[in-house]
Amino acid sequence: MKRSKSKKKIVLIIILCFIILLIAGLWIFSVSIYKENFDRRFETYEPLMFYIDDFDGLERVGYDFDSNNGQKLKGYMYSVGEDQRAIIVLAHGLGGGGHNSYMDCINYFAQNGYFVFAYDATGNDESEGEGVGGFPQGVIDLDYAIDFVEESGNFPDLPIALFGHSWGGYSVCNVLTYHPEVKAVVECAGCDRSADIIEAQGKTQAGNFIYAMMPFVKLHEQIKFGKYAANTAMDGFASSDAAVMVVHSSDDEVVPAEYGYDIFYEKYQNDPRFSFIRLENRGHNFFNDQAAYINEFNDTFDKWRETLDYDYKAEENKERFAADKADYINQNLDREKYADMLDTDLFDRFLKFYDDNI
Repeated sequence: MKRSKSKKKIVLIIILCFIILLIAGLWIFSVSIYKENFDRRFETYEPLMFYIDDFDGLERVGYDFDSNNGQKLKGYMYSVGEDQRAIIVLAHGLGGGGHNSYMDCINYFAQNGYFVFAYDATGNDESEGEGVGGFPQGVIDLDYAIDFVEESGNFPDLPIALFGHSWGGYSVCNVLTYHPEVKAVVECAGCDRSADIIEAQGKTQAGNFIYAMMPFVKLHEQIKFGKYAANTAMDGFASSDAAVMVVHSSDDEVVPAEYGYDIFYEKYQNDPRFSFIRLENRGHNFFNDQAAYINEFNDTFDKWRETLDYDYKAEENKERFAADKADYINQNLDREKYADMLDTDLFDRFLKFYDDNI
Protein backbone atom coordinates (compact mmCIF):
# COMPACT_ATOMS: atom_id res chain seq x y z
CA MET A 1 0.00 0.00 0.00
CA LYS A 2 2.78 2.37 0.95
CA ARG A 3 4.67 1.40 -2.21
CA SER A 4 1.60 2.16 -4.33
CA LYS A 5 1.18 5.60 -2.77
CA SER A 6 4.89 6.25 -3.29
CA LYS A 7 4.58 5.39 -7.01
CA LYS A 8 1.57 7.70 -7.39
CA LYS A 9 3.52 10.48 -5.73
CA ILE A 10 6.43 9.99 -8.09
CA VAL A 11 4.08 10.02 -11.10
CA LEU A 12 2.46 13.24 -9.88
CA ILE A 13 5.87 14.85 -9.40
CA ILE A 14 6.90 13.83 -12.92
CA ILE A 15 3.67 15.22 -14.37
CA LEU A 16 4.09 18.45 -12.40
CA CYS A 17 7.68 18.79 -13.58
CA PHE A 18 6.58 18.20 -17.16
CA ILE A 19 3.89 20.90 -16.87
CA ILE A 20 6.38 23.35 -15.35
CA LEU A 21 8.91 22.65 -18.11
CA LEU A 22 6.21 23.02 -20.76
CA ILE A 23 5.09 26.37 -19.34
CA ALA A 24 8.70 27.55 -19.01
CA GLY A 25 9.43 26.46 -22.56
CA LEU A 26 6.38 28.26 -23.92
CA TRP A 27 7.31 31.38 -21.97
CA ILE A 28 10.90 31.38 -23.24
CA PHE A 29 9.78 30.67 -26.80
CA SER A 30 7.09 33.39 -26.76
CA VAL A 31 9.44 36.02 -25.34
CA SER A 32 12.14 35.10 -27.86
CA ILE A 33 9.69 35.58 -30.75
CA TYR A 34 8.59 38.91 -29.28
CA LYS A 35 12.19 40.10 -28.95
CA GLU A 36 13.02 38.89 -32.44
CA ASN A 37 10.34 41.22 -33.79
CA PHE A 38 10.90 44.26 -31.57
CA ASP A 39 14.47 44.25 -30.24
CA ARG A 40 15.91 45.71 -33.42
CA ARG A 41 16.28 49.06 -35.10
CA PHE A 42 14.36 50.26 -38.14
CA GLU A 43 15.96 52.62 -40.66
CA THR A 44 14.41 54.39 -43.63
CA TYR A 45 15.74 53.08 -46.95
CA GLU A 46 17.96 55.97 -48.07
CA PRO A 47 17.14 56.00 -51.82
CA LEU A 48 13.44 56.37 -51.02
CA MET A 49 13.79 58.97 -48.29
CA PHE A 50 11.93 62.26 -48.53
CA TYR A 51 13.84 65.52 -48.19
CA ILE A 52 12.65 68.94 -47.07
CA ASP A 53 13.47 70.29 -50.55
CA ASP A 54 10.92 67.89 -52.06
CA PHE A 55 8.14 70.14 -50.72
CA ASP A 56 7.78 73.79 -51.69
CA GLY A 57 7.81 76.18 -48.73
CA LEU A 58 8.09 73.49 -46.07
CA GLU A 59 10.42 74.41 -43.21
CA ARG A 60 11.49 72.60 -40.07
CA VAL A 61 13.44 73.08 -36.86
CA GLY A 62 15.03 70.10 -35.11
CA TYR A 63 14.84 69.25 -31.40
CA ASP A 64 16.15 66.51 -29.12
CA PHE A 65 14.10 65.34 -26.16
CA ASP A 66 14.29 62.51 -23.63
CA SER A 67 12.02 59.48 -23.45
CA ASN A 68 11.46 57.11 -20.52
CA ASN A 69 14.94 55.59 -20.16
CA GLY A 70 16.87 58.74 -21.01
CA GLN A 71 17.18 57.82 -24.69
CA LYS A 72 17.29 60.89 -26.91
CA LEU A 73 14.56 61.14 -29.50
CA LYS A 74 14.84 63.36 -32.56
CA GLY A 75 11.86 65.51 -33.46
CA TYR A 76 11.12 68.30 -35.91
CA MET A 77 8.55 71.07 -35.90
CA TYR A 78 7.33 71.52 -39.47
CA SER A 79 5.55 74.59 -40.76
CA VAL A 80 4.67 76.71 -43.78
CA GLY A 81 4.32 80.42 -43.17
CA GLU A 82 3.30 81.92 -39.83
CA ASP A 83 -0.47 81.45 -39.53
CA GLN A 84 -1.00 78.17 -37.63
CA ARG A 85 -4.08 77.33 -35.59
CA ALA A 86 -2.94 74.16 -33.78
CA ILE A 87 -0.11 71.65 -33.41
CA ILE A 88 -0.57 68.15 -34.82
CA VAL A 89 1.75 65.61 -33.19
CA LEU A 90 2.38 62.76 -35.64
CA ALA A 91 3.14 59.18 -34.55
CA HIS A 92 4.61 57.00 -37.31
CA GLY A 93 4.16 53.31 -38.07
CA LEU A 94 6.52 50.39 -37.45
CA GLY A 95 8.93 48.76 -39.85
CA GLY A 96 9.96 51.44 -42.35
CA GLY A 97 12.03 53.69 -40.10
CA GLY A 98 10.89 56.91 -38.46
CA HIS A 99 8.64 59.75 -39.51
CA ASN A 100 10.35 60.34 -42.87
CA SER A 101 7.86 58.10 -44.71
CA TYR A 102 5.10 60.50 -43.65
CA MET A 103 6.67 63.71 -44.96
CA ASP A 104 4.00 64.09 -47.63
CA CYS A 105 1.32 63.86 -44.91
CA ILE A 106 3.22 66.38 -42.82
CA ASN A 107 3.54 68.73 -45.76
CA TYR A 108 -0.21 68.58 -46.45
CA PHE A 109 -1.15 69.62 -42.92
CA ALA A 110 1.57 72.28 -42.79
CA GLN A 111 0.43 73.75 -46.11
CA ASN A 112 -3.08 73.99 -44.65
CA GLY A 113 -2.41 75.95 -41.48
CA TYR A 114 -1.02 73.53 -38.90
CA PHE A 115 2.26 73.10 -37.15
CA VAL A 116 3.27 69.43 -37.27
CA PHE A 117 5.61 67.99 -34.65
CA ALA A 118 6.95 64.66 -35.94
CA TYR A 119 9.62 62.54 -34.28
CA ASP A 120 11.41 59.23 -34.67
CA ALA A 121 10.35 56.78 -31.98
CA THR A 122 12.87 54.79 -29.95
CA GLY A 123 15.03 52.57 -32.16
CA ASN A 124 14.12 54.38 -35.39
CA ASP A 125 16.22 56.53 -37.73
CA GLU A 126 17.69 59.55 -35.90
CA SER A 127 16.57 58.54 -32.40
CA GLU A 128 18.55 56.50 -29.91
CA GLY A 129 17.76 52.96 -28.85
CA GLU A 130 19.20 49.57 -29.78
CA GLY A 131 15.69 48.48 -30.72
CA VAL A 132 12.06 49.44 -30.52
CA GLY A 133 11.49 47.14 -27.56
CA GLY A 134 7.75 46.62 -28.00
CA PHE A 135 4.47 48.13 -29.12
CA PRO A 136 3.83 50.01 -25.82
CA GLN A 137 7.05 51.96 -26.41
CA GLY A 138 5.12 53.89 -29.05
CA VAL A 139 2.68 55.18 -26.43
CA ILE A 140 5.53 56.05 -24.07
CA ASP A 141 7.41 58.02 -26.72
CA LEU A 142 4.25 59.84 -27.76
CA ASP A 143 3.48 60.67 -24.14
CA TYR A 144 6.95 62.23 -23.78
CA ALA A 145 6.66 63.99 -27.15
CA ILE A 146 3.40 65.69 -26.15
CA ASP A 147 4.94 66.70 -22.81
CA PHE A 148 7.87 68.21 -24.69
CA VAL A 149 5.61 70.19 -27.03
CA GLU A 150 3.52 71.49 -24.13
CA GLU A 151 6.20 72.11 -21.52
CA SER A 152 9.55 72.86 -23.22
CA GLY A 153 8.72 76.52 -23.92
CA ASN A 154 9.87 76.15 -27.52
CA PHE A 155 6.42 76.29 -29.07
CA PRO A 156 3.36 78.54 -29.00
CA ASP A 157 0.47 77.70 -26.69
CA LEU A 158 -1.88 76.17 -29.25
CA PRO A 159 -4.40 73.31 -29.13
CA ILE A 160 -2.91 69.82 -29.55
CA ALA A 161 -4.19 67.30 -32.09
CA LEU A 162 -2.82 63.86 -32.98
CA PHE A 163 -2.33 61.89 -36.18
CA GLY A 164 -1.18 58.28 -36.23
CA HIS A 165 -0.94 55.35 -38.62
CA SER A 166 -0.65 51.64 -37.71
CA TRP A 167 1.65 51.55 -34.63
CA GLY A 168 1.06 55.28 -34.48
CA GLY A 169 -2.70 54.75 -34.75
CA TYR A 170 -2.61 52.49 -31.71
CA SER A 171 -0.42 55.02 -29.91
CA VAL A 172 -2.53 58.15 -30.52
CA CYS A 173 -5.61 56.44 -29.08
CA ASN A 174 -3.90 54.91 -26.06
CA VAL A 175 -2.09 58.10 -25.09
CA LEU A 176 -5.42 59.89 -24.53
CA THR A 177 -5.44 58.22 -21.10
CA TYR A 178 -2.48 60.43 -20.15
CA HIS A 179 -3.38 63.50 -22.24
CA PRO A 180 -7.12 64.16 -22.07
CA GLU A 181 -6.40 67.77 -23.12
CA VAL A 182 -5.92 66.64 -26.74
CA LYS A 183 -8.65 68.15 -28.92
CA ALA A 184 -8.80 65.84 -31.94
CA VAL A 185 -7.33 62.54 -33.15
CA VAL A 186 -7.13 60.94 -36.58
CA GLU A 187 -6.35 57.24 -36.14
CA CYS A 188 -5.49 55.21 -39.25
CA ALA A 189 -5.19 51.40 -39.37
CA GLY A 190 -4.52 51.05 -35.64
CA CYS A 191 -5.46 48.45 -33.04
CA ASP A 192 -6.90 48.44 -29.54
CA ARG A 193 -4.30 46.53 -27.49
CA SER A 194 -0.52 46.29 -27.69
CA ALA A 195 -0.53 42.49 -28.10
CA ASP A 196 -3.02 42.61 -30.98
CA ILE A 197 -0.33 42.94 -33.64
CA ILE A 198 1.43 39.79 -32.37
CA GLU A 199 -1.84 37.86 -32.40
CA ALA A 200 -2.89 39.14 -35.82
CA GLN A 201 0.40 38.30 -37.50
CA GLY A 202 0.92 35.16 -35.43
CA LYS A 203 -2.30 33.63 -36.70
CA THR A 204 -1.04 33.82 -40.27
CA GLN A 205 2.25 32.12 -39.37
CA ALA A 206 1.45 29.77 -36.48
CA GLY A 207 -2.30 29.23 -36.70
CA ASN A 208 -4.12 28.59 -33.45
CA PHE A 209 -0.82 27.93 -31.64
CA ILE A 210 -0.52 31.69 -31.26
CA TYR A 211 -3.25 31.58 -28.62
CA ALA A 212 -1.03 29.41 -26.43
CA MET A 213 1.68 32.07 -26.71
CA MET A 214 -0.45 35.14 -26.05
CA PRO A 215 -0.61 34.87 -22.20
CA PHE A 216 3.19 34.90 -22.08
CA VAL A 217 3.44 37.77 -24.56
CA LYS A 218 1.03 39.83 -22.45
CA LEU A 219 2.87 38.95 -19.23
CA HIS A 220 6.20 39.93 -20.79
CA GLU A 221 4.77 43.29 -21.88
CA GLN A 222 3.23 43.86 -18.46
CA ILE A 223 6.56 43.25 -16.74
CA LYS A 224 8.48 45.43 -19.19
CA PHE A 225 6.06 48.31 -19.75
CA GLY A 226 3.71 48.32 -16.74
CA LYS A 227 0.69 50.59 -17.09
CA TYR A 228 1.40 51.31 -20.75
CA ALA A 229 0.97 47.63 -21.64
CA ALA A 230 -2.29 47.27 -19.73
CA ASN A 231 -3.82 50.39 -21.25
CA THR A 232 -5.97 50.15 -24.39
CA ALA A 233 -7.33 52.49 -27.03
CA MET A 234 -10.77 52.01 -25.49
CA ASP A 235 -9.35 53.17 -22.15
CA GLY A 236 -8.01 56.25 -23.91
CA PHE A 237 -11.38 57.06 -25.45
CA ALA A 238 -13.10 56.72 -22.07
CA SER A 239 -10.56 59.08 -20.47
CA SER A 240 -10.95 61.87 -23.00
CA ASP A 241 -13.46 64.15 -24.66
CA ALA A 242 -11.36 64.40 -27.82
CA ALA A 243 -13.04 64.12 -31.20
CA VAL A 244 -11.82 60.92 -32.86
CA MET A 245 -11.78 59.89 -36.52
CA VAL A 246 -11.15 56.17 -37.14
CA VAL A 247 -10.00 55.11 -40.61
CA HIS A 248 -9.41 51.54 -41.79
CA SER A 249 -9.54 49.49 -44.97
CA SER A 250 -11.61 46.32 -44.97
CA ASP A 251 -8.81 44.32 -46.63
CA ASP A 252 -6.03 45.32 -44.22
CA GLU A 253 -3.98 42.16 -43.58
CA VAL A 254 -1.34 43.79 -41.36
CA VAL A 255 -3.79 45.08 -38.75
CA PRO A 256 -7.18 43.50 -39.57
CA ALA A 257 -10.15 45.75 -38.85
CA GLU A 258 -11.43 43.32 -36.21
CA TYR A 259 -8.57 44.41 -33.92
CA GLY A 260 -9.40 48.12 -34.07
CA TYR A 261 -12.05 49.64 -36.29
CA ASP A 262 -14.72 46.99 -35.59
CA ILE A 263 -14.25 47.26 -31.82
CA PHE A 264 -14.43 51.05 -31.87
CA TYR A 265 -17.38 51.15 -34.26
CA GLU A 266 -19.46 48.76 -32.19
CA LYS A 267 -19.07 50.95 -29.11
CA TYR A 268 -19.08 54.45 -30.59
CA GLN A 269 -20.95 54.35 -33.92
CA ASN A 270 -23.71 56.57 -32.52
CA ASP A 271 -21.44 58.87 -30.49
CA PRO A 272 -21.24 62.31 -32.17
CA ARG A 273 -17.62 62.84 -31.18
CA PHE A 274 -16.58 59.83 -33.30
CA SER A 275 -16.30 59.71 -37.09
CA PHE A 276 -15.66 56.51 -39.04
CA ILE A 277 -14.26 55.99 -42.54
CA ARG A 278 -14.19 52.40 -43.77
CA LEU A 279 -12.25 52.09 -47.00
CA GLU A 280 -12.41 49.24 -49.51
CA ASN A 281 -9.46 47.55 -51.22
CA ARG A 282 -6.89 50.05 -49.95
CA GLY A 283 -4.75 47.74 -47.83
CA HIS A 284 -2.74 48.87 -44.82
CA ASN A 285 -0.96 51.86 -46.37
CA PHE A 286 -3.79 53.77 -47.97
CA PHE A 287 -2.51 57.35 -48.09
CA ASN A 288 -1.43 57.38 -51.74
CA ASP A 289 -3.65 57.50 -54.81
CA GLN A 290 -1.03 57.68 -57.57
CA ALA A 291 -0.41 53.97 -57.95
CA ALA A 292 0.09 54.41 -61.68
CA TYR A 293 3.48 56.06 -61.25
CA ILE A 294 4.70 53.48 -58.74
CA ASN A 295 3.57 50.64 -61.00
CA GLU A 296 5.33 52.28 -63.95
CA PHE A 297 8.52 52.71 -61.94
CA ASN A 298 8.39 49.12 -60.68
CA ASP A 299 7.91 47.82 -64.22
CA THR A 300 10.96 49.68 -65.50
CA PHE A 301 12.95 48.56 -62.46
CA ASP A 302 12.05 44.91 -63.12
CA LYS A 303 13.16 45.25 -66.75
CA TRP A 304 16.44 46.87 -65.67
CA ARG A 305 17.05 44.12 -63.13
CA GLU A 306 16.75 41.43 -65.80
CA THR A 307 19.50 43.13 -67.85
CA LEU A 308 22.12 42.65 -65.11
CA ASP A 309 25.07 40.49 -66.14
CA TYR A 310 25.19 38.69 -62.77
CA ASP A 311 22.83 36.65 -60.61
CA TYR A 312 21.34 39.31 -58.35
CA LYS A 313 19.70 36.62 -56.20
CA ALA A 314 23.00 34.93 -55.28
CA GLU A 315 24.29 35.54 -51.78
CA GLU A 316 27.76 36.52 -53.02
CA ASN A 317 26.18 39.32 -55.10
CA LYS A 318 23.97 40.68 -52.32
CA GLU A 319 26.04 43.79 -51.57
CA ARG A 320 26.73 44.48 -55.24
CA PHE A 321 23.04 44.35 -56.10
CA ALA A 322 22.12 46.56 -53.14
CA ALA A 323 24.53 49.22 -54.37
CA ASP A 324 23.35 48.93 -57.99
CA LYS A 325 19.71 49.09 -56.90
CA ALA A 326 20.32 52.24 -54.87
CA ASP A 327 22.12 53.86 -57.82
CA TYR A 328 19.25 52.98 -60.14
CA ILE A 329 16.62 54.47 -57.83
CA ASN A 330 18.66 57.64 -57.24
CA GLN A 331 19.09 58.15 -60.98
CA ASN A 332 15.60 57.23 -62.17
CA LEU A 333 13.08 58.11 -59.47
CA ASP A 334 11.02 61.16 -60.42
CA ARG A 335 11.13 62.89 -57.07
CA GLU A 336 8.49 65.45 -58.02
CA LYS A 337 5.97 62.71 -58.77
CA TYR A 338 7.16 60.64 -55.80
CA ALA A 339 6.49 63.52 -53.38
CA ASP A 340 3.07 64.23 -54.89
CA MET A 341 1.22 60.92 -54.51
CA LEU A 342 -0.95 61.78 -51.51
CA ASP A 343 -4.67 61.03 -51.69
CA THR A 344 -5.73 64.64 -51.20
CA ASP A 345 -9.43 63.77 -51.27
CA LEU A 346 -8.93 61.61 -48.19
CA PHE A 347 -6.71 64.18 -46.51
CA ASP A 348 -9.24 66.92 -47.23
CA ARG A 349 -11.61 64.91 -45.02
CA PHE A 350 -8.95 64.72 -42.31
CA LEU A 351 -8.37 68.47 -42.57
CA LYS A 352 -12.06 69.29 -42.30
CA PHE A 353 -12.29 67.04 -39.24
CA TYR A 354 -9.44 68.94 -37.54
CA ASP A 355 -10.86 72.31 -38.55
CA ASP A 356 -14.29 71.42 -37.20
CA ASN A 357 -13.02 70.14 -33.84
CA ILE A 358 -10.17 72.48 -32.87
